[in-house]
Amino acid sequence: MGLTSHKVLALSALVSLLMMAGTVRLWPRLAGSGWAVVLGRIATILGTQLAVVCTLALVANNYGSFYGSWSDLLGTGQDGAVTIHDKFSNDGKPTGVQTLGKEHVHGGSTVSREPAVVGRLERVSIPGAATGLSTEGYVYLPPQYFQSAYADKRFPAMVAITGFPGIAKNLITNLNYPATELRLINEGKMKPTVLVMMRPSPVLPRDTECEDVPRGPQTESYFTRDVPSAVRASYRVAADPHGWAVMGDSTGGYCALKFAIKHPDAFATAVSLSGYYKADEGSDTGDLFGGSRERREAADLIRWLTHHPQPSVAVLVGGTKKGDGDYYRATEAFIDAVQRPMNVSSITLESGGHNFNTWSRMLPASLAWLSNHLTDPNAAAAPQPPAL
Repeated sequence: MGLTSHKVLALSALVSLLMMAGTVRLWPRLAGSGWAVVLGRIATILGTQLAVVCTLALVANNYGSFYGSWSDLLGTGQDGAVTIHDKFSNDGKPTGVQTLGKEHVHGGSTVSREPAVVGRLERVSIPGAATGLSTEGYVYLPPQYFQSAYADKRFPAMVAITGFPGIAKNLITNLNYPATELRLINEGKMKPTVLVMMRPSPVLPRDTECEDVPRGPQTESYFTRDVPSAVRASYRVAADPHGWAVMGDSTGGYCALKFAIKHPDAFATAVSLSGYYKADEGSDTGDLFGGSRERREAADLIRWLTHHPQPSVAVLVGGTKKGDGDYYRATEAFIDAVQRPMNVSSITLESGGHNFNTWSRMLPASLAWLSNHLTDPNAAAAPQPPAL
Protein backbone atom coordinates (compact mmCIF):
# COMPACT_ATOMS: atom_id res chain seq x y z
CA MET A 1 0.00 0.00 0.00
CA GLY A 2 1.27 3.45 -0.95
CA LEU A 3 2.13 6.16 1.55
CA THR A 4 -0.80 8.32 0.45
CA SER A 5 -3.24 5.42 0.17
CA HIS A 6 -6.52 5.77 2.06
CA LYS A 7 -6.01 2.17 3.23
CA VAL A 8 -2.77 3.13 5.00
CA LEU A 9 -4.47 6.07 6.69
CA ALA A 10 -7.46 3.92 7.70
CA LEU A 11 -5.17 1.20 9.07
CA SER A 12 -3.18 3.74 11.08
CA ALA A 13 -6.38 5.26 12.48
CA LEU A 14 -7.65 1.79 13.39
CA VAL A 15 -4.41 0.94 15.20
CA SER A 16 -4.65 4.24 17.09
CA LEU A 17 -8.20 3.47 18.22
CA LEU A 18 -7.25 -0.06 19.25
CA MET A 19 -4.26 1.23 21.20
CA MET A 20 -6.41 3.76 23.04
CA ALA A 21 -9.10 1.14 23.78
CA GLY A 22 -6.43 -1.32 24.93
CA THR A 23 -4.88 1.29 27.21
CA VAL A 24 -8.26 2.03 28.84
CA ARG A 25 -8.96 -1.67 29.30
CA LEU A 26 -5.52 -2.58 30.69
CA TRP A 27 -4.98 0.48 32.87
CA PRO A 28 -6.72 -0.95 36.01
CA ARG A 29 -4.44 -4.00 35.80
CA LEU A 30 -1.41 -1.70 35.67
CA ALA A 31 -2.21 0.06 38.92
CA GLY A 32 0.44 -1.72 41.00
CA SER A 33 3.84 -0.44 42.06
CA GLY A 34 6.17 -3.15 40.73
CA TRP A 35 8.63 -2.66 37.88
CA ALA A 36 6.57 -4.79 35.53
CA VAL A 37 3.40 -2.71 35.88
CA VAL A 38 5.33 0.58 35.71
CA LEU A 39 7.00 -0.52 32.47
CA GLY A 40 3.60 -1.66 31.23
CA ARG A 41 2.11 1.78 31.82
CA ILE A 42 5.04 3.44 30.05
CA ALA A 43 4.73 1.06 27.10
CA THR A 44 0.98 1.61 26.67
CA ILE A 45 1.35 5.40 26.87
CA LEU A 46 4.23 5.51 24.36
CA GLY A 47 2.55 3.05 22.02
CA THR A 48 -0.72 4.99 22.00
CA GLN A 49 1.04 8.31 21.45
CA LEU A 50 3.18 6.91 18.64
CA ALA A 51 0.13 5.49 16.86
CA VAL A 52 -1.75 8.78 17.15
CA VAL A 53 1.26 10.82 15.96
CA CYS A 54 1.69 8.53 12.93
CA THR A 55 -1.99 8.97 12.04
CA LEU A 56 -1.77 12.75 12.35
CA ALA A 57 1.42 12.77 10.24
CA LEU A 58 -0.33 10.76 7.50
CA VAL A 59 -3.27 13.20 7.55
CA ALA A 60 -0.88 16.18 7.29
CA ASN A 61 1.10 14.53 4.49
CA ASN A 62 -2.02 13.71 2.48
CA TYR A 63 -3.25 17.28 2.91
CA GLY A 64 0.04 19.00 2.07
CA SER A 65 1.42 16.47 -0.46
CA PHE A 66 4.88 16.61 1.12
CA TYR A 67 5.84 13.00 0.28
CA GLY A 68 4.20 10.93 -2.43
CA SER A 69 5.59 7.47 -1.72
CA TRP A 70 7.58 5.43 0.81
CA SER A 71 10.71 5.78 -1.33
CA ASP A 72 10.12 9.52 -1.49
CA LEU A 73 9.86 9.67 2.32
CA LEU A 74 12.97 7.54 2.84
CA GLY A 75 14.97 9.21 0.07
CA THR A 76 15.43 6.00 -1.94
CA GLY A 77 14.58 5.17 -5.53
CA GLN A 78 16.03 8.37 -7.00
CA ASP A 79 18.23 6.84 -9.66
CA GLY A 80 15.70 6.50 -12.47
CA ALA A 81 16.22 8.43 -15.67
CA VAL A 82 14.43 11.77 -16.07
CA THR A 83 12.93 12.26 -19.52
CA ILE A 84 11.90 15.61 -20.99
CA HIS A 85 9.00 15.59 -23.45
CA ASP A 86 8.51 18.38 -25.99
CA LYS A 87 5.04 19.38 -27.12
CA PHE A 88 6.47 20.70 -30.41
CA SER A 89 9.36 18.43 -31.38
CA ASN A 90 12.36 19.79 -33.37
CA ASP A 91 11.15 22.94 -33.14
CA GLY A 92 15.26 52.72 -14.56
CA LYS A 93 19.04 53.55 -14.13
CA PRO A 94 20.82 50.35 -13.23
CA THR A 95 21.96 49.96 -9.63
CA GLY A 96 24.63 47.38 -8.97
CA VAL A 97 24.36 44.32 -6.76
CA GLN A 98 25.90 44.79 -3.32
CA THR A 99 28.19 41.94 -2.25
CA LEU A 100 27.70 41.03 1.43
CA GLY A 101 30.09 38.08 1.67
CA LYS A 102 31.58 35.03 0.00
CA GLU A 103 30.98 31.36 0.76
CA HIS A 104 32.72 28.12 -0.13
CA VAL A 105 31.38 26.11 -3.07
CA HIS A 106 30.98 22.41 -2.28
CA GLY A 107 30.65 19.74 -4.95
CA GLY A 108 32.13 18.74 -8.25
CA SER A 109 35.18 16.51 -8.62
CA THR A 110 37.50 18.66 -6.54
CA VAL A 111 37.72 20.24 -3.12
CA SER A 112 39.69 23.20 -4.41
CA ARG A 113 38.74 26.64 -3.17
CA GLU A 114 40.12 28.40 -6.24
CA PRO A 115 37.36 30.37 -8.08
CA ALA A 116 38.90 29.40 -11.44
CA VAL A 117 38.30 25.73 -10.48
CA VAL A 118 35.00 25.69 -8.57
CA GLY A 119 33.60 29.17 -9.13
CA ARG A 120 32.57 31.61 -6.43
CA LEU A 121 29.41 31.92 -4.36
CA GLU A 122 28.57 35.45 -3.19
CA ARG A 123 25.92 36.54 -0.71
CA VAL A 124 24.41 39.72 -2.12
CA SER A 125 21.73 42.37 -1.71
CA ILE A 126 19.85 43.23 -4.89
CA PRO A 127 18.36 46.74 -4.84
CA GLY A 128 15.48 47.81 -7.07
CA ALA A 129 16.08 51.17 -8.71
CA ALA A 130 12.60 51.33 -10.24
CA THR A 131 10.49 49.77 -7.48
CA GLY A 132 12.42 50.65 -4.35
CA LEU A 133 12.31 47.01 -3.26
CA SER A 134 15.37 45.06 -2.16
CA THR A 135 16.16 41.56 -0.97
CA GLU A 136 19.15 39.41 -0.18
CA GLY A 137 20.17 36.40 -2.23
CA TYR A 138 23.16 34.58 -3.66
CA VAL A 139 25.09 34.78 -6.92
CA TYR A 140 27.10 31.84 -8.20
CA LEU A 141 29.83 32.71 -10.71
CA PRO A 142 31.08 29.64 -12.62
CA PRO A 143 34.82 28.83 -12.83
CA GLN A 144 35.09 30.15 -16.39
CA TYR A 145 34.15 33.61 -15.12
CA PHE A 146 37.63 33.76 -13.50
CA GLN A 147 39.64 32.08 -16.25
CA SER A 148 41.80 34.18 -18.55
CA ALA A 149 40.32 32.61 -21.69
CA TYR A 150 36.95 34.12 -20.74
CA ALA A 151 38.23 37.48 -19.49
CA ASP A 152 36.34 39.46 -22.13
CA LYS A 153 33.34 37.12 -22.40
CA ARG A 154 29.79 37.59 -21.22
CA PHE A 155 27.77 34.75 -19.71
CA PRO A 156 24.16 33.62 -19.85
CA ALA A 157 22.27 34.37 -16.66
CA MET A 158 19.59 32.53 -14.73
CA VAL A 159 17.41 33.65 -11.83
CA ALA A 160 16.37 30.78 -9.51
CA ILE A 161 13.46 31.38 -7.12
CA THR A 162 12.52 29.17 -4.20
CA GLY A 163 9.01 28.58 -2.86
CA PHE A 164 7.18 30.67 -0.28
CA PRO A 165 7.96 31.23 2.57
CA GLY A 166 11.39 29.81 1.80
CA ILE A 167 14.67 31.69 1.85
CA ALA A 168 17.25 31.90 -0.89
CA LYS A 169 19.67 29.67 0.99
CA ASN A 170 17.25 26.74 0.47
CA LEU A 171 18.45 26.70 -3.13
CA ILE A 172 21.94 25.94 -1.83
CA THR A 173 21.37 23.79 1.25
CA ASN A 174 18.39 21.76 0.00
CA LEU A 175 18.78 21.78 -3.79
CA ASN A 176 22.48 22.63 -4.20
CA TYR A 177 22.18 24.59 -7.44
CA PRO A 178 25.86 25.70 -7.50
CA ALA A 179 27.32 22.18 -7.13
CA THR A 180 24.83 20.77 -9.65
CA GLU A 181 25.74 23.44 -12.19
CA LEU A 182 29.45 22.86 -11.58
CA ARG A 183 29.06 19.12 -12.16
CA LEU A 184 27.05 19.66 -15.35
CA ILE A 185 29.62 22.12 -16.67
CA ASN A 186 32.42 19.64 -16.01
CA GLU A 187 30.41 16.93 -17.79
CA GLY A 188 29.83 19.19 -20.80
CA LYS A 189 26.05 19.25 -20.25
CA MET A 190 25.65 22.92 -19.35
CA LYS A 191 27.07 26.23 -20.49
CA PRO A 192 28.82 28.27 -17.79
CA THR A 193 25.99 30.43 -16.45
CA VAL A 194 25.77 33.16 -13.83
CA LEU A 195 23.21 31.96 -11.31
CA VAL A 196 21.17 34.38 -9.18
CA MET A 197 19.31 32.67 -6.30
CA MET A 198 16.44 34.49 -4.59
CA ARG A 199 13.29 34.11 -2.49
CA PRO A 200 9.94 34.90 -4.19
CA SER A 201 8.88 37.81 -1.99
CA PRO A 202 11.04 40.86 -1.22
CA VAL A 203 8.52 41.92 1.47
CA LEU A 204 8.35 38.93 3.83
CA PRO A 205 6.25 37.87 5.67
CA ARG A 206 3.79 38.87 2.94
CA ASP A 207 3.36 36.54 -0.01
CA THR A 208 2.92 38.71 -3.10
CA GLU A 209 2.70 35.81 -5.58
CA CYS A 210 5.12 37.84 -7.73
CA GLU A 211 2.36 40.37 -8.51
CA ASP A 212 2.47 44.13 -8.93
CA VAL A 213 0.05 44.80 -6.08
CA PRO A 214 -2.09 47.94 -6.54
CA ARG A 215 -0.86 50.54 -4.04
CA GLY A 216 1.51 47.86 -2.76
CA PRO A 217 4.84 46.16 -3.53
CA GLN A 218 5.63 45.93 -7.24
CA THR A 219 7.19 42.47 -7.08
CA GLU A 220 6.63 41.55 -10.73
CA SER A 221 8.42 44.69 -11.89
CA TYR A 222 11.19 44.11 -9.35
CA PHE A 223 12.02 40.68 -10.78
CA THR A 224 11.56 41.53 -14.45
CA ARG A 225 13.15 45.01 -14.47
CA ASP A 226 15.22 45.72 -11.38
CA VAL A 227 16.92 42.37 -10.90
CA PRO A 228 18.22 42.01 -14.50
CA SER A 229 19.36 45.65 -14.48
CA ALA A 230 21.24 45.27 -11.19
CA VAL A 231 22.90 42.02 -12.27
CA ARG A 232 23.92 43.47 -15.65
CA ALA A 233 25.44 46.48 -13.88
CA SER A 234 27.60 44.23 -11.69
CA TYR A 235 28.53 41.16 -13.73
CA ARG A 236 29.51 40.23 -17.28
CA VAL A 237 26.17 38.78 -18.34
CA ALA A 238 24.01 38.78 -21.44
CA ALA A 239 22.18 41.94 -22.47
CA ASP A 240 19.68 40.07 -24.64
CA PRO A 241 16.69 38.28 -23.01
CA HIS A 242 17.54 35.15 -25.02
CA GLY A 243 20.58 34.86 -22.77
CA TRP A 244 18.38 35.02 -19.64
CA ALA A 245 16.28 32.33 -17.98
CA VAL A 246 14.19 32.07 -14.82
CA MET A 247 13.54 28.90 -12.82
CA GLY A 248 11.75 28.05 -9.61
CA ASP A 249 9.99 25.50 -7.45
CA SER A 250 6.44 25.73 -6.08
CA THR A 251 5.66 29.46 -5.80
CA GLY A 252 8.95 30.14 -7.56
CA GLY A 253 7.82 27.91 -10.42
CA TYR A 254 4.59 29.86 -10.81
CA CYS A 255 6.59 33.10 -10.79
CA ALA A 256 9.04 31.77 -13.39
CA LEU A 257 6.27 30.88 -15.83
CA LYS A 258 4.53 34.21 -15.26
CA PHE A 259 7.68 36.19 -15.95
CA ALA A 260 8.50 34.40 -19.21
CA ILE A 261 4.91 34.44 -20.49
CA LYS A 262 4.21 38.08 -19.66
CA HIS A 263 7.72 39.52 -19.95
CA PRO A 264 9.53 37.81 -22.84
CA ASP A 265 11.60 40.98 -23.10
CA ALA A 266 13.19 39.96 -19.79
CA PHE A 267 13.28 36.14 -19.89
CA ALA A 268 13.01 33.97 -23.00
CA THR A 269 13.27 30.67 -21.10
CA ALA A 270 11.62 29.39 -17.91
CA VAL A 271 11.52 26.21 -15.82
CA SER A 272 8.82 25.42 -13.27
CA LEU A 273 9.27 22.53 -10.82
CA SER A 274 5.95 21.61 -9.18
CA GLY A 275 4.75 25.13 -9.85
CA TYR A 276 1.10 26.03 -10.05
CA TYR A 277 -0.73 28.10 -12.65
CA LYS A 278 -2.92 30.51 -10.72
CA ALA A 279 -2.10 32.98 -7.95
CA ASP A 280 -2.65 31.35 -4.57
CA GLU A 281 -4.65 33.82 -2.48
CA GLY A 282 -4.74 33.37 1.28
CA SER A 283 -4.08 34.96 4.63
CA ASP A 284 -0.42 35.56 3.71
CA THR A 285 -1.21 37.42 0.48
CA GLY A 286 -3.81 39.99 1.46
CA ASP A 287 -5.59 41.66 -1.44
CA LEU A 288 -3.30 41.12 -4.42
CA PHE A 289 -5.53 42.66 -7.07
CA GLY A 290 -7.18 45.72 -5.53
CA GLY A 291 -10.59 44.19 -6.11
CA SER A 292 -9.98 43.98 -9.87
CA ARG A 293 -11.43 40.89 -11.57
CA GLU A 294 -9.30 41.62 -14.63
CA ARG A 295 -6.10 41.49 -12.56
CA ARG A 296 -7.19 38.28 -10.84
CA GLU A 297 -7.93 36.62 -14.18
CA ALA A 298 -4.57 37.79 -15.55
CA ALA A 299 -2.86 35.92 -12.69
CA ASP A 300 -4.39 32.66 -14.02
CA LEU A 301 -1.74 31.58 -16.54
CA ILE A 302 -3.90 29.02 -18.33
CA ARG A 303 -6.64 31.58 -18.83
CA TRP A 304 -4.06 34.15 -19.90
CA LEU A 305 -2.71 31.84 -22.60
CA THR A 306 -6.20 31.30 -24.04
CA HIS A 307 -7.00 35.03 -24.19
CA HIS A 308 -3.74 36.60 -25.37
CA PRO A 309 -1.20 36.15 -28.18
CA GLN A 310 1.44 33.75 -26.94
CA PRO A 311 5.08 34.86 -26.78
CA SER A 312 8.02 33.18 -28.49
CA VAL A 313 9.46 31.63 -25.32
CA ALA A 314 10.38 28.11 -24.24
CA VAL A 315 9.18 26.72 -20.91
CA LEU A 316 9.73 23.44 -19.07
CA VAL A 317 7.23 22.17 -16.49
CA GLY A 318 8.29 19.35 -14.17
CA GLY A 319 6.39 17.38 -11.56
CA THR A 320 4.73 14.09 -10.69
CA LYS A 321 1.67 12.08 -11.69
CA LYS A 322 0.88 11.05 -8.13
CA GLY A 323 1.60 12.51 -4.73
CA ASP A 324 1.32 16.26 -5.43
CA GLY A 325 -2.37 17.06 -5.27
CA ASP A 326 -3.91 18.12 -8.59
CA TYR A 327 -0.56 19.10 -10.15
CA TYR A 328 -0.74 16.56 -12.99
CA ARG A 329 -4.26 17.51 -14.06
CA ALA A 330 -3.48 21.23 -13.98
CA THR A 331 -0.22 20.70 -15.90
CA GLU A 332 -1.98 18.78 -18.66
CA ALA A 333 -4.39 21.72 -19.01
CA PHE A 334 -1.47 24.15 -19.18
CA ILE A 335 0.32 22.10 -21.85
CA ASP A 336 -2.90 21.87 -23.88
CA ALA A 337 -3.23 25.67 -23.74
CA VAL A 338 0.25 26.32 -25.20
CA GLN A 339 0.31 27.20 -28.89
CA ARG A 340 3.10 28.31 -31.21
CA PRO A 341 5.26 30.35 -31.20
CA MET A 342 5.49 29.42 -27.51
CA ASN A 343 6.95 25.97 -26.83
CA VAL A 344 6.54 23.74 -23.79
CA SER A 345 8.47 20.68 -22.61
CA SER A 346 7.72 18.53 -19.60
CA ILE A 347 9.21 16.16 -17.04
CA THR A 348 6.74 13.79 -15.41
CA LEU A 349 7.88 11.55 -12.57
CA GLU A 350 5.59 8.68 -11.64
CA SER A 351 5.30 9.77 -8.01
CA GLY A 352 6.72 12.26 -5.56
CA GLY A 353 5.56 14.86 -3.08
CA HIS A 354 5.74 18.64 -3.09
CA ASN A 355 9.23 18.75 -1.61
CA PHE A 356 12.95 19.25 -2.17
CA ASN A 357 13.51 15.54 -2.72
CA THR A 358 11.27 15.56 -5.79
CA TRP A 359 12.80 18.77 -7.14
CA SER A 360 16.34 17.47 -6.63
CA ARG A 361 15.54 14.50 -8.85
CA MET A 362 14.53 16.84 -11.69
CA LEU A 363 17.18 19.53 -11.19
CA PRO A 364 20.08 18.17 -13.33
CA ALA A 365 17.90 17.45 -16.38
CA SER A 366 16.13 20.80 -15.96
CA LEU A 367 19.38 22.78 -15.84
CA ALA A 368 20.73 20.95 -18.89
CA TRP A 369 17.49 21.66 -20.81
CA LEU A 370 17.57 25.30 -19.76
CA SER A 371 21.18 25.71 -20.83
CA ASN A 372 20.41 24.31 -24.28
CA HIS A 373 17.83 27.07 -24.75
CA LEU A 374 20.07 29.93 -23.65
CA THR A 375 21.75 31.92 -26.40
CA ASP A 376 25.50 32.43 -26.18
CA PRO A 377 25.86 36.20 -25.62
CA ASN A 378 29.25 36.14 -27.33
CA ALA A 379 27.98 34.59 -30.58
CA ALA A 380 28.47 36.80 -33.60
CA ALA A 381 25.32 38.35 -34.96
CA ALA A 382 24.07 36.99 -38.26
CA PRO A 383 25.34 39.04 -41.23
CA GLN A 384 22.82 41.48 -42.62
CA PRO A 385 22.04 41.53 -46.36
CA PRO A 386 23.59 44.45 -48.24
CA ALA A 387 21.38 47.49 -48.72
CA LEU A 388 19.95 47.86 -52.21
